[in-house]
Amino acid sequence: MTRRPTNSDKPRRSAYDKALGLLARREHSRRELRTKLRQGGYEGEEATAAIDRLGKQHYQDDDRFAEILVRSRASQGYGPQRIRAELKTHAVPDERIRQLLDEAEVDWEASALEQLRRRYAGKGAADHAERARRAQFLLRRGFATATVRRATHAEVDDAADEIE
Repeated sequence: MTRRPTNSDKPRRSAYDKALGLLARREHSRRELRTKLRQGGYEGEEATAAIDRLGKQHYQDDDRFAEILVRSRASQGYGPQRIRAELKTHAVPDERIRQLLDEAEVDWEASALEQLRRRYAGKGAADHAERARRAQFLLRRGFATATVRRATHAEVDDAADEIE
């Protein structure tokens, strides 16, 4: 009877190969790669050398990662505060975050209104409590308070127009 190979029979992949495999699936920040390599049992020096090598080869780029994350999250209907918080977890500097959000060319108010339309199927808020629930929904998605206020009042104004 032949024995099936187990994970312990395979030679262990290098940190570089492991990180390259992760990057083949999607972009990762340096911090994220380092964390995943540590979780995979790779020591600090080996992980750092692998990430540095990937950076020199332009396979890993924190700037490219941040740009893709901003575009992706904005298209998913998240607000600038949520996107900013996520970028901070990946060690993107504050100045670069501001620059990326300015360059994003997103109409945050239109995005907030679209999220309300999707979530509540175009039904107007019947009362103050419902408007507050909708405002909380937008705040959790990362929209600024002023944007939420304008969007929830615009929604109320739109519903009044439909009644007339």
